Amino acid sequence: MMKKLRFFLKDSIRKTVDFSATRQSLGYPPPPVEKPVHGDGAIIPLPRPGEWKEICAITVEEAISRRCSVRKFSSLPLSLDEFAFLLWATQGFRSTPGPEGGFRTVPSAGCRHPFETYITVFRVEGLNRGLYRYLPVEHGLIFLGCPEHLEARAAQAAMGQPFAGKSAVTFIWTAIPSRTEWRYGEASVKVIALDAGHVCQNLYLACQAVRAGTCAIAAYDQEAADGLIGVDGEEEFVVYMAPVGKTGIFTRS
Repeated sequence: MMKKLRFFLKDSIRKTVDFSATRQSLGYPPPPVEKPVHGDGAIIPLPRPGEWKEICAITVEEAISRRCSVRKFSSLPLSLDEFAFLLWATQGFRSTPGPEGGFRTVPSAGCRHPFETYITVFRVEGLNRGLYRYLPVEHGLIFLGCPEHLEARAAQAAMGQPFAGKSAVTFIWTAIPSRTEWRYGEASVKVIALDAGHVCQNLYLACQAVRAGTCAIAAYDQEAADGLIGVDGEEEFVVYMAPVGKTGIFTRS
C-alpha cells in the first residue's frame, strides 16, 4: 500500500494524460483567477508596495539563514503594513493582472495559481478580529465574519495544535483544482502540492522582514478546516495552514 501511494510523488502520470482533451485545448476560457465577492461586503484596501513603512531591510542571505519554524508568539500585534506585506509576498501580483491573471510573487505551474488565502485575524492593528479572505487582484481583504470560539476552532482545524489559535494571524490556503486542471488535466495534483510549498516558503522568508515567525501545518483536520472557512470540500478545500506571530527576536546589526 505504501509503495502505491508513492505514485503521487512521481510524474509518470504525465505520460498517460491526453493533453489535447484538456479544457484549455478544447477552447474553454480559463477559470477566474480569484473567487468573486458576493453580497454587499466592502473590500478593505491594504497598503501597497512602496507604501510600507515598517518592513526591515534584510538581505536574502539573512532571511534564509534565520528561517526556522516558530510555534510560540508574543502578544504583540502585526501592523497593517506588515500584514499587507505578508499577503503580497505569498500571493500578490507583481504587476497589474490581466483577464487571465499575471505574474505573482510566487511561481505556479503554468501560471495557474490555484490557491485562495483565508486568514483568521486575532491581532492586527486596524482590523477587527475575525475571518477574512485576501483578494490579490485588488490587494484587499473581504471580511467573512467572526465565528464564535475562533481561536479554539482554529486550533481544532490544526488537529488540536494550540499555536494555530494563539498567533497574530493564521493563514489558511485552499486549492481550487479546476484552475490547474484547465491546463494540465489529471497531471494537476502533484503540481498543486508543489505550488503550495512555494507559497509557504515565501511566507517563512517574508516573516524575517517583519520580526515575526511561522510554522507550516500540513497535519490538519480536513473537515474542521473546511467548515471553519465555509468551503465545500470538493471544488475548494484546505491544503495548508500557517500561523504567524511576532517573535521580537530579530535585530538587524
